[in-house]
Amino acid sequence: MTAPYACRPQASRGRLHHEPESAHRSCFQRDRDRIIHSSAFRRLKHKTQVFVEHEGDYYRTRLTHSIEVAQVARTLARTLGLDEDLAEAVALAHDLGHTPFGHTGEDALAACMAPFGGFDHNAQALRVVTDLEARYAEFDGLNLTWETLEGLAKHNGPLLAGREDDPGRLHWALADYVARHDLELHEHAGAEAQIAALSDDIAYNVHDLDDGLRAGLFTVEELARLPVVGERFREVDARWPGLEPARRQHEALRRVFGAFVEDLLAETRRRLAEATPASPGAVRALGRPTAAFSPRMVEDVRAIRAFLFERMYRHWRVTRMRRKATGVVTDLFRICMETPGVMPDDWREAAEHAVSETRRARVVADWIAGMTDRFALQEHRQLTDPQARV
Repeated sequence: MTAPYACRPQASRGRLHHEPESAHRSCFQRDRDRIIHSSAFRRLKHKTQVFVEHEGDYYRTRLTHSIEVAQVARTLARTLGLDEDLAEAVALAHDLGHTPFGHTGEDALAACMAPFGGFDHNAQALRVVTDLEARYAEFDGLNLTWETLEGLAKHNGPLLAGREDDPGRLHWALADYVARHDLELHEHAGAEAQIAALSDDIAYNVHDLDDGLRAGLFTVEELARLPVVGERFREVDARWPGLEPARRQHEALRRVFGAFVEDLLAETRRRLAEATPASPGAVRALGRPTAAFSPRMVEDVRAIRAFLFERMYRHWRVTRMRRKATGVVTDLFRICMETPGVMPDDWREAAEHAVSETRRARVVADWIAGMTDRFALQEHRQLTDPQARV
C-alpha cells in the first residue's frame, strides 16, 4: 500500500520541457528507462569502484555497484510504501557524474579545476542528465522529472541553509541549473531519494568488504574484530563449522547486508511514526532526515569505514594505482587545455570556441569525466608515448 508521504507519479511537478505522458509507463518509470538507455550509464561498466577496471573481472565497477544500489532501494521503498520506480531511478543515476578511476580521478580533476569553479561528481551527475546527454531532438539532457532531479541533487541532504541562503556558494553546475529550474536545495529530498542514498552506503560497505577479502587485502580473522561483521561470521561458524571459505564469506556478508537493512527500516519507521508526515512535502520540510540508521549502527558503520580506509583504500596496491591514475587525469587536463586540437572534433570545437579559459576548462573536464578507465589510459598513452599508434 502506498504511504501518504510517498511521491506519486500523478502528482509529479513535471519536467523542465513539457512532454505528453506515456500511456504505458509512469513518469518515474520513464526516468528510470531513460537513465538505463543513456550512454553515461553504459560507460559505468568500465569505471572504477575501488579497483581499476582492468585489474580483475570479479571486482565491482560503477555499473554493478549502481545495479546493487538500485536493488536495495527498490526493496526498501516497497517495504516502506514508497514509489519503487523513483527510488530506483535515483539509485541508478547517482554515480553518472563519476570520473574514470573513481574518487582518485575525481580528486585529481577537482584539483585541476580548482581555479575554474571546481569539480564535484554529484553536480556532474546533474549536468550529465540535464545537459551532456545529447540524444533528443527537442532538448539537451534526459528531461527527467523534478523529483528525480531533486533526488540527484540533494540525496545527501540540503545544499543551502535556507531559502534566503546565497546560491552563489553552490557548485557552478548546480547554480546554473537551479537558476532555470528550482530544485529547492534548502530542503531535504523526498523519502525515495533519502532511501537511495542509504542504499548506496549499504551496498558499498558490504561489497568493499567482499572485494577486499577476494583481493587478499585483509583476512576474515581481521574482520572478526569489527562490529556487525564479526558477529555474523561467528553465527555462520556456529551453524556450519568448517564451511568452505567462499561459502562462509558469502553467508556472513549477506547477513551483514541484512543487518544494515533491518536497522535502517526500524529507525526509519520510528522516525516516520514520530513525525507522522502526511505528504512528500512534509517529509522535505521536517528539517532532518526521515530515513536513517540508528545511532548505534552509525557508530558501527563508522568503525567499518575506518577499517576499510586503513586496510583497503590505503593499501599499497591501491595506492600505487591511485598515484598512476592521478598522473593520467592531471596530464590529460594539462594537455587538452594547452592543445584543444588533440580532442575529438566536437569537443575540440567547443573548447576552441569557448569565450573564456574557465569555459574551456569546463569543456575539457566534461570530456575527461566521461571517460572510462581504459579509454583514459589509452588516450594518455597516445598523447604521451611517442611510439604509441594514433
